[in-house]
Amino acid sequence: MLGSLGDGRYGFVMIARLNSLSRRSLYNSMDKTSEVIVRTPDTNRSIRAFGDEMILHLGSKDTGGQLSMWTNISPPGGGPPPHYHENEDEWFWPISGAAEFLIDGEWLKVPAKTAVFAPRESVHSFRNPNAEPLEMLIQTVPGGFDLFFAECAAEFAKGQEPNMDVIIEISARYGIYYPTV
Repeated sequence: MLGSLGDGRYGFVMIARLNSLSRRSLYNSMDKTSEVIVRTPDTNRSIRAFGDEMILHLGSKDTGGQLSMWTNISPPGGGPPPHYHENEDEWFWPISGAAEFLIDGEWLKVPAKTAVFAPRESVHSFRNPNAEPLEMLIQTVPGGFDLFFAECAAEFAKGQEPNMDVIIEISARYGIYYPTV
Protein backbone atom coordinates (compact mmCIF):
# COMPACT_ATOMS: atom_id res chain seq x y z
CA MET A 1 0.00 0.00 0.00
CA LEU A 2 1.35 3.42 -0.92
CA GLY A 3 0.46 6.32 1.34
CA SER A 4 1.12 9.98 0.77
CA LEU A 5 2.33 12.67 3.11
CA GLY A 6 1.86 16.37 2.73
CA ASP A 7 0.26 18.77 0.35
CA GLY A 8 3.51 20.39 -0.74
CA ARG A 9 4.25 21.75 2.73
CA TYR A 10 7.27 20.55 4.66
CA GLY A 11 6.76 17.51 6.84
CA PHE A 12 8.64 15.16 9.14
CA VAL A 13 8.38 11.40 9.17
CA MET A 14 9.87 9.20 11.85
CA ILE A 15 10.72 5.73 10.60
CA ALA A 16 10.08 2.79 12.91
CA ARG A 17 10.88 3.07 16.58
CA LEU A 18 13.73 4.64 18.47
CA ASN A 19 15.72 2.12 20.39
CA SER A 20 18.17 2.12 23.23
CA LEU A 21 20.88 -0.05 21.72
CA SER A 22 24.46 0.82 22.56
CA ARG A 23 26.33 3.18 20.21
CA ARG A 24 28.56 0.36 19.03
CA SER A 25 30.49 1.52 16.00
CA LEU A 26 33.33 0.45 13.75
CA TYR A 27 34.40 4.08 13.56
CA ASN A 28 34.97 4.92 17.24
CA SER A 29 38.71 4.50 16.72
CA MET A 30 38.84 7.60 14.49
CA ASP A 31 40.04 10.74 16.21
CA LYS A 32 37.28 13.30 16.53
CA THR A 33 38.10 16.50 14.74
CA SER A 34 38.08 19.90 16.36
CA GLU A 35 38.77 21.68 13.08
CA VAL A 36 36.22 23.47 10.93
CA ILE A 37 35.94 21.63 7.61
CA VAL A 38 34.91 23.46 4.43
CA ARG A 39 34.28 21.39 1.30
CA THR A 40 33.45 23.24 -1.90
CA PRO A 41 31.58 21.51 -4.74
CA ASP A 42 34.78 21.07 -6.76
CA THR A 43 36.31 19.00 -3.92
CA ASN A 44 33.39 16.55 -3.59
CA ARG A 45 34.09 12.93 -4.47
CA SER A 46 31.69 10.90 -6.64
CA ILE A 47 31.20 7.20 -5.81
CA ARG A 48 28.94 4.87 -7.84
CA ALA A 49 27.39 1.62 -6.59
CA PHE A 50 24.01 -0.11 -6.60
CA GLY A 51 22.98 2.01 -9.60
CA ASP A 52 23.18 5.19 -7.50
CA GLU A 53 25.74 7.96 -7.30
CA MET A 54 27.01 9.31 -3.97
CA ILE A 55 28.41 12.83 -4.17
CA LEU A 56 30.34 12.91 -0.91
CA HIS A 57 30.31 16.31 0.81
CA LEU A 58 31.71 15.25 4.21
CA GLY A 59 33.17 11.79 4.71
CA SER A 60 34.03 10.05 7.94
CA LYS A 61 37.71 10.88 7.44
CA ASP A 62 36.79 14.59 7.19
CA THR A 63 34.76 14.53 10.41
CA GLY A 64 36.81 12.18 12.57
CA GLY A 65 34.10 9.54 12.17
CA GLN A 66 31.36 11.77 13.58
CA LEU A 67 29.16 11.83 10.46
CA SER A 68 28.94 11.31 6.72
CA MET A 69 26.96 13.66 4.44
CA TRP A 70 26.27 13.27 0.73
CA THR A 71 23.87 13.95 -2.09
CA ASN A 72 22.50 10.67 -3.40
CA ILE A 73 21.32 10.53 -7.02
CA SER A 74 18.98 7.65 -7.85
CA PRO A 75 17.72 6.90 -11.37
CA PRO A 76 13.97 6.43 -11.97
CA GLY A 77 12.89 3.30 -10.09
CA GLY A 78 16.26 3.20 -8.27
CA GLY A 79 16.97 2.80 -4.58
CA PRO A 80 18.50 0.23 -2.21
CA PRO A 81 16.92 -3.02 -1.06
CA PRO A 82 15.31 -2.99 2.40
CA HIS A 83 18.10 -2.97 4.99
CA TYR A 84 19.06 -1.87 8.48
CA HIS A 85 22.20 -0.46 10.07
CA GLU A 86 23.56 -1.66 13.40
CA ASN A 87 25.82 1.37 13.73
CA GLU A 88 24.28 4.46 12.10
CA ASP A 89 21.19 6.61 12.41
CA GLU A 90 20.30 7.97 8.97
CA TRP A 91 18.26 10.88 7.73
CA PHE A 92 17.10 11.95 4.31
CA TRP A 93 15.97 15.16 2.65
CA PRO A 94 14.70 14.84 -0.97
CA ILE A 95 15.95 17.87 -2.89
CA SER A 96 14.25 17.30 -6.25
CA GLY A 97 10.96 15.48 -6.60
CA ALA A 98 9.04 13.09 -4.43
CA ALA A 99 10.59 10.03 -2.83
CA GLU A 100 9.07 6.82 -1.51
CA PHE A 101 10.21 5.33 1.81
CA LEU A 102 9.64 1.86 3.22
CA ILE A 103 8.25 2.35 6.72
CA ASP A 104 7.01 -0.56 8.82
CA GLY A 105 6.75 -2.72 5.70
CA GLU A 106 4.70 -0.22 3.67
CA TRP A 107 5.72 2.40 1.12
CA LEU A 108 4.99 6.06 1.89
CA LYS A 109 5.33 8.76 -0.76
CA VAL A 110 6.72 12.09 0.51
CA PRO A 111 7.15 15.38 -1.37
CA ALA A 112 10.49 17.10 -1.93
CA LYS A 113 11.97 18.90 1.08
CA THR A 114 10.49 16.43 3.59
CA ALA A 115 12.75 15.24 6.42
CA VAL A 116 12.80 11.49 7.07
CA PHE A 117 14.71 9.86 9.96
CA ALA A 118 15.64 6.16 10.18
CA PRO A 119 17.17 5.19 13.54
CA ARG A 120 19.70 2.37 13.62
CA GLU A 121 18.14 -1.11 13.65
CA SER A 122 15.04 0.09 11.73
CA VAL A 123 14.40 -1.71 8.46
CA HIS A 124 14.08 0.95 5.79
CA SER A 125 14.56 1.72 2.13
CA PHE A 126 13.79 4.41 -0.40
CA ARG A 127 13.04 4.51 -4.10
CA ASN A 128 12.65 7.06 -6.85
CA PRO A 129 9.07 7.13 -8.22
CA ASN A 130 9.88 9.97 -10.64
CA ALA A 131 10.61 9.95 -14.38
CA GLU A 132 13.85 11.87 -13.74
CA PRO A 133 16.77 11.25 -11.32
CA LEU A 134 16.06 11.91 -7.65
CA GLU A 135 18.58 14.01 -5.70
CA MET A 136 18.47 13.52 -1.95
CA LEU A 137 20.68 14.87 0.83
CA ILE A 138 21.54 12.01 3.22
CA GLN A 139 23.48 11.98 6.49
CA THR A 140 24.54 9.21 8.84
CA VAL A 141 25.74 9.48 12.43
CA PRO A 142 28.28 8.27 13.20
CA GLY A 143 30.17 8.42 9.93
CA GLY A 144 31.34 5.41 7.99
CA PHE A 145 28.61 4.78 5.45
CA ASP A 146 30.83 6.42 2.85
CA LEU A 147 33.54 3.80 3.56
CA PHE A 148 31.00 0.99 3.07
CA PHE A 149 29.72 2.54 -0.17
CA ALA A 150 33.26 2.98 -1.53
CA GLU A 151 34.12 -0.69 -0.86
CA CYS A 152 30.94 -1.78 -2.64
CA ALA A 153 31.72 0.59 -5.53
CA ALA A 154 35.03 -1.22 -6.06
CA GLU A 155 33.10 -4.50 -6.47
CA PHE A 156 30.62 -2.88 -8.87
CA ALA A 157 33.47 -1.33 -10.90
CA LYS A 158 34.93 -4.70 -11.88
CA GLY A 159 32.93 -4.54 -15.11
CA GLN A 160 30.64 -7.52 -14.70
CA GLU A 161 27.71 -8.15 -12.42
CA PRO A 162 28.91 -7.72 -8.84
CA ASN A 163 29.40 -10.82 -6.74
CA MET A 164 26.50 -10.42 -4.32
CA ASP A 165 28.16 -12.73 -1.79
CA VAL A 166 31.02 -10.20 -1.65
CA ILE A 167 28.54 -7.30 -1.32
CA ILE A 168 26.79 -9.09 1.56
CA GLU A 169 30.17 -9.77 3.20
CA ILE A 170 31.19 -6.10 2.89
CA SER A 171 27.80 -5.05 4.24
CA ALA A 172 28.10 -7.34 7.28
CA ARG A 173 31.55 -5.92 8.08
CA TYR A 174 29.90 -2.50 8.33
CA GLY A 175 26.87 -3.75 10.27
CA ILE A 176 24.43 -3.46 7.35
CA TYR A 177 21.98 -6.31 6.77
CA TYR A 178 19.22 -7.11 4.25
CA PRO A 179 16.32 -8.87 5.98
CA THR A 180 13.33 -10.30 4.15
CA VAL A 181 10.51 -7.80 4.43
